[in-house]
Amino acid sequence: MLPQSVLISEVGPRDGLQSVKATMPTAHKLAWITALHDAGLREIEVCSFVPAKLLPQMADAAEVVRHAVALPNWTVMALVPNLKGAEAALAAGVHKLTIPVSASEAHSLANVRKSRADMVAEVRSIVAMSHERAPHIKVEVGISTAFGCTLQGHVADDDVMWLATELAEAGVHEVGLSDTTGMANPAQVRRLFQKLQQAVGPKMGAAHMHNTRGLGLANCLAAVDVGVTTFDSSQGGLGGCPYAPGASGNVVTEDLVFMFEAMGVRTGVDLDKLMAARVHLQTGLPNEPIYGMTPLAGLPKHWKTHTHA
Repeated sequence: MLPQSVLISEVGPRDGLQSVKATMPTAHKLAWITALHDAGLREIEVCSFVPAKLLPQMADAAEVVRHAVALPNWTVMALVPNLKGAEAALAAGVHKLTIPVSASEAHSLANVRKSRADMVAEVRSIVAMSHERAPHIKVEVGISTAFGCTLQGHVADDDVMWLATELAEAGVHEVGLSDTTGMANPAQVRRLFQKLQQAVGPKMGAAHMHNTRGLGLANCLAAVDVGVTTFDSSQGGLGGCPYAPGASGNVVTEDLVFMFEAMGVRTGVDLDKLMAARVHLQTGLPNEPIYGMTPLAGLPKHWKTHTHA
């Protein structure tokens, strides 16, 4: 049974931009974010709050947030790896925090220099601080390397569910699963999200799929089958996995929106306007390859009539 609608959470301005070497000038970033809003996207991960010396691409995070929150009727989200980042994000005025927590111990130590247990404690601190300072703010966690890890290989389902339960008990609003390394397959996606629903119930969050091995859309469809209604994607498939060089990363927003709308599942996104927003991305990052089968092929004849009949 398909849902009537799904939420597309655009992660290009954060996940995409921090995965490429070049830094998009702030003015182009702001124009791109405005174009994404105009296209009808209603949740966007605009930046991450990390030290500028580590990620110069995100040095303008506070300015980007100020611009994004001035646009009406949408959720402006920032990625924060720790309490310090969360404090900076709340000070800038974000509506939602997202925290990456690795299911793989090896990836956790490499990525944030903390064990999984330490990250659960960090999440508790962030939740407590946000309750105190901004009780209206939502806090979500994306469990990275949930489907496999390039450093340790196999990640056991039980490890993922242990972590999901700990995080739900730590007080986060949503727990999603991320295919950080593009290893997931549809049967595994279905199985893990079913287990996640049993473990955390209504706190089941987003599916963050990568298209590294061409299974991004198939994995999103598998997640829909078991009740997932929020999907992360990136315009032009920008960014993705630093551990899979040369592979296109995130699911392409344009293709994901096309798939859902063609199936009669509402996204609220205008595909013509979404594809027009690519101009800002290409202007801001002129040497970066961007992907997408739908922008390449164009929309089918009678598309408007078909989708809004």
